Amino acid sequence: MTLAKELISQMRITSTPVRVATAVAAVALLASACSSSNDDNASDGNSNAPVATSTGSGSGGDCTAEKLGYPKIDIKGAKVGFSQSEPETAAFRIAETQSMEDEAKAQGATLIHTNANSQIAKQVTDIQGMLNQGVQLLIVAPLNSDGLQPAFDAAKAKKVPVVTVDRLVNAKVCDDYLTFIGSDFVSQGKRAADAMIKQTGGTGKVAILLGSSGNNVTTDRTSGFVDQLKTAPGLEIVAQQTANFARTDGQTVTASLLQAHPEITAIYAENDEMGIGAVSAIKAAGKKPGTDIKIFSIDGTKDAVQLLADGQYNGVIESNPRFGPLAFQALKDFADGTGVAPKIVIQDNEYTPENAKDNLDKAF
Repeated sequence: MTLAKELISQMRITSTPVRVATAVAAVALLASACSSSNDDNASDGNSNAPVATSTGSGSGGDCTAEKLGYPKIDIKGAKVGFSQSEPETAAFRIAETQSMEDEAKAQGATLIHTNANSQIAKQVTDIQGMLNQGVQLLIVAPLNSDGLQPAFDAAKAKKVPVVTVDRLVNAKVCDDYLTFIGSDFVSQGKRAADAMIKQTGGTGKVAILLGSSGNNVTTDRTSGFVDQLKTAPGLEIVAQQTANFARTDGQTVTASLLQAHPEITAIYAENDEMGIGAVSAIKAAGKKPGTDIKIFSIDGTKDAVQLLADGQYNGVIESNPRFGPLAFQALKDFADGTGVAPKIVIQDNEYTPENAKDNLDKAF
């Protein structure tokens, strides 16, 4: 299935005139610029197949194996390493790893998979260990934006190309790593603010459950939300506190915030896990989630979308974890001379009270 077809499939969840127009424009861009895409990049009929627009030098870029003096590795039969950053207990990480495994199988590659269990030092040694095992290509989901330079240096010394996904690293593109594949996190925050403005009528007292510190996801989702909320002066941010992207922290932090600020009428959680935790805290406080206190979050997990369908939640902006096809395509483009752009933005959908029930099967 081509990238253009994938883009059409992604329009099933959101079909507002603006999004349709944007998607049509993206299809035209991909049709004219992404000649390197092929029908083996994703399984036919997968309505959740990822879509991307590249930023940089068109659909490709200047980053090629020839430019860096790297060997041109054929994906089929290659040994590919995937370094996961966090325990695969959260739905996002499960779906992300599954996407890598599925695509490796589809491409005829051998995938070696490690998990850093939220320890940056372990992620470095995991990557170095995979290099010692002879992996020829690397895909890394960084734990933090900093701390992986020793691993990148080790990969460079062995001329093993690295694609990063999900979190942007503070390193040199097309030197330490080829490209970053991920969502537009600032846009996610803006879209969450837009959803809150719509569902609240633009008035209320707002609390923000911040993600963990030390990565660009938290920073960008916060700035996008806060900036966009300024367009609705009737919505006032009265509290914000870190809940570390965790459900238990989301519950305990929300409980504390509700005691300190009983006037809170809306919560923005920077991932679904924290938002789901907030639901439990709101119930324990004797209030109705989704009614007394409206909840908006980012991810697109089945648990959150189910709560939305049940009326206990008010909006979910997807953060698409299905990076496998895009990561493997980037490695192909690097090898064959098409080139890789410094950043590839994956398409994210949106779940609303109106579409949640019908699109629950698309959540992860």
